[in-house]
Amino acid sequence: MNKFRFTLFGILLSGLMFAQIPSGYYNGTEGLTGYELKTKLFYIIRDFDVQSYNALKDLYQSGSPKNGFKDKYYENDNTVLDIYSENPNGTDPYNFNPNDQMGSGGSEGDAFNREHLIPQSYFDEELPMRTDAFHIWPTDSKVNGWRDNYAFGTVANGSSATPCNSGATNMPCKTKNGSLKGKFTKNNSITVFEPIDEFKGDVARAYFYFATCYQDKMTGFYNSSNAGVKAMFDGTFTQVFSEDFLEMLIQWHVIDPVSQREKDINDLIYYNHQGNRNPYIDHPEFVQMIWGGNMNVSDMDFQKRNDVLVYNSSKNEVTLKLQNPEKSIEKISVYDLNGRLVSTIQNSNGQDEVKISLFNKGVYIIKAEGKRLEFNTKAVIK
Repeated sequence: MNKFRFTLFGILLSGLMFAQIPSGYYNGTEGLTGYELKTKLFYIIRDFDVQSYNALKDLYQSGSPKNGFKDKYYENDNTVLDIYSENPNGTDPYNFNPNDQMGSGGSEGDAFNREHLIPQSYFDEELPMRTDAFHIWPTDSKVNGWRDNYAFGTVANGSSATPCNSGATNMPCKTKNGSLKGKFTKNNSITVFEPIDEFKGDVARAYFYFATCYQDKMTGFYNSSNAGVKAMFDGTFTQVFSEDFLEMLIQWHVIDPVSQREKDINDLIYYNHQGNRNPYIDHPEFVQMIWGGNMNVSDMDFQKRNDVLVYNSSKNEVTLKLQNPEKSIEKISVYDLNGRLVSTIQNSNGQDEVKISLFNKGVYIIKAEGKRLEFNTKAVIK
């Protein structure tokens, strides 16, 4: 068994955290918290180069090594990285070539198109929201239609879901990669769509971006829309989200920290497309600083996987042990509960047992990424 030990000397907020952030981009945010910080971020990111709707296709096809809309992370086969069909734990049920023509299909796997995480009906298909790449991702067209304009949320009785029928009316139901459609756990009158665990944080940070970039428009959207996604919002430009959905989004953000895919997309959109950034990818701690308050996130449920064993191997040491030779751990990121990146570990030699020493007491979130692997877990140092 190959082993690898990495020691963290305290909480290192090093240059690793800021490696891709343009110098000075977040000037003026120092010392700010709450909605004052969100408003400052609004002024930083709101003015960008508005692209055409067709330009999104070119973006998804980009040959940039930073193109996170292609699968460079799981199978590394440069197919479309579709959050509704990607299977991080094994073979994908189907794949799309980014160069294929977009369209619609009668079944899963027939075609892909552009999925607005915040549905177009919520903002009446207006620019610049309609073409903002931070919340428009390539996905299977059939599943996109099932999701419709409903809210994202945790599905009640998801473990009993059966494969979705043609209209996804047999709720709770699931797509071929395990995404769910059904009733919201906290309100049975609300229909929601739930992505798999590996993409929950990605979706949450897209929503926090939207709430910030368009905070001056949020009240108008709420007052004029009847889309199902309206349930996620509260009509204000400050908090933006209704209580139940805000709590859920923060939980998704915490239990699924920022991935390399998101970092790459952030750079791709900034340097190659529209010239602004998602601040909650660059500084995930901003979510807690703005919305977190006194929310307790230490007792959240995390992924349980048979192929990754996680245990405290000593008082100040956590061991991750990969037990599947078809997968690999390539990078480990350690976060605190405020979303701050503590450190990044490159497991370049591909050891299947990694020991992480943490000398500060507390609760940490450990994210392991690699071939056919994205795994998030909680580590407690007492």
